[in-house]
Amino acid sequence: MHNRTSQTASTCPLRSARPAGPTGFRVEPASVASGARRRAVRDGDRQTDTAHLLHSLLDYDPDVRAVFDGGPAQVLRLRGYLAQRSIGYGLRWRGAAEGSQAPFRVRAGGTTPLSPAAAAAVEGALTRARARGADRATGTDLLAALAADRECRAVEVLRRVGVDPERLVARLECGAVRDGG
Repeated sequence: MHNRTSQTASTCPLRSARPAGPTGFRVEPASVASGARRRAVRDGDRQTDTAHLLHSLLDYDPDVRAVFDGGPAQVLRLRGYLAQRSIGYGLRWRGAAEGSQAPFRVRAGGTTPLSPAAAAAVEGALTRARARGADRATGTDLLAALAADRECRAVEVLRRVGVDPERLVARLECGAVRDGG
């Protein structure tokens, strides 16, 4: 059974590392953050990477699921691919930081820090929210930031199931998909 209590900014891996400013910028909802962290721990990964974030976004955010022009079938393929990764398909990713072949360093206390690419995606989501004048980043902000990083694991997953990340970003940027901010 999952603990459904909300996490504080200090324990939630998708909260901004800096304190919330007067407008309280942070990625919402906390369930996406905690879901990605739980998935990383369950998968035996030492970091929460961009594929964990993508998987959690698909699980928790209906606005994100609605973005894909391939409809529910494409979302189902994405979820299936990500589930395979959770049960061992992504073993080649284990033991190395996202975007690096360097071995992980275990963090004291058993926490799962964000990979550098995941941290950059969170920051990109916050930047996107600020650019449109929103006080919080949405799931679609995070999806746009993930899809914009051509080298991250989330983009590798998107491409494997036939999603064109550049087209996805363009749709999100031009407003073809409504933002929740």
